[in-house]
Amino acid sequence: MCILFVAINQHADYPLVIAANRDEFHRRPTAPSSFWASYPDLLAGQDLEANGTWMGVTRNGNIAALTNIRNQEQKSDARTRGELVVNALTQQDQSAFSQTLRTSRNQYNGYNLLYGHLTALTVYNNAQDRFFPLSDGIHGLSNADIQTPWPKVTRGMQSLTSYISSTRQLQQDALFTLLRDDEKAEDHLLPETGIGYEWEKLLSSIFIQSPEYGTRTSTLLLMDNQQQCHWQERTFSPQGTLTDIRKFSFQVESR
Repeated sequence: MCILFVAINQHADYPLVIAANRDEFHRRPTAPSSFWASYPDLLAGQDLEANGTWMGVTRNGNIAALTNIRNQEQKSDARTRGELVVNALTQQDQSAFSQTLRTSRNQYNGYNLLYGHLTALTVYNNAQDRFFPLSDGIHGLSNADIQTPWPKVTRGMQSLTSYISSTRQLQQDALFTLLRDDEKAEDHLLPETGIGYEWEKLLSSIFIQSPEYGTRTSTLLLMDNQQQCHWQERTFSPQGTLTDIRKFSFQVESR
């Protein structure tokens, strides 16, 4: 998962809106969203190479999503970051889980983990060993910490703010259009994360398309006032063509 946008208590009908893109090499085997046989209450796609996931939700309202941090030295023996999302979704004690994130943070390459219950979300950055509780408002997160205003993050936050504030009836197609924004940043605004100009330019748009690497899925998670979760995942080919749509709705169980 490389970019996500979160709106908390910004729309009258949907107190939580999450719109996210997962960017990955197209050769990496992946299963589409479903409820997992190993965790029947967990809804997520699955990375079939490492058996983790990048974003998911549970029937009791736990939510988690992951973005990698780019300008960090990569450890060849690091544990898979996708397991962090599964652990966050299946944890029973949030305080203990938060402490585990701290004690295990050096076992993973750089990441941001959005996690918590639908009513109280936090982002943990293992490179900085910092927690960022999310307050009411519009938030954006990519491959730096949540306070870094990369052009595509700022652009997406502005688009989401404008759309939510101007409509009474939220349309999922409009949110997916936001996630399909392929406008690249101007050269002087590109971040410098050590991957070279060509990659910086390619990765500077919200939606990424290339033969080898790009946006594999776009996902929406909407929670309404009746505690109904609405999940839609759209899958794309290396050419950026829509190839699959998965939709789920369920009532969040009381804790």
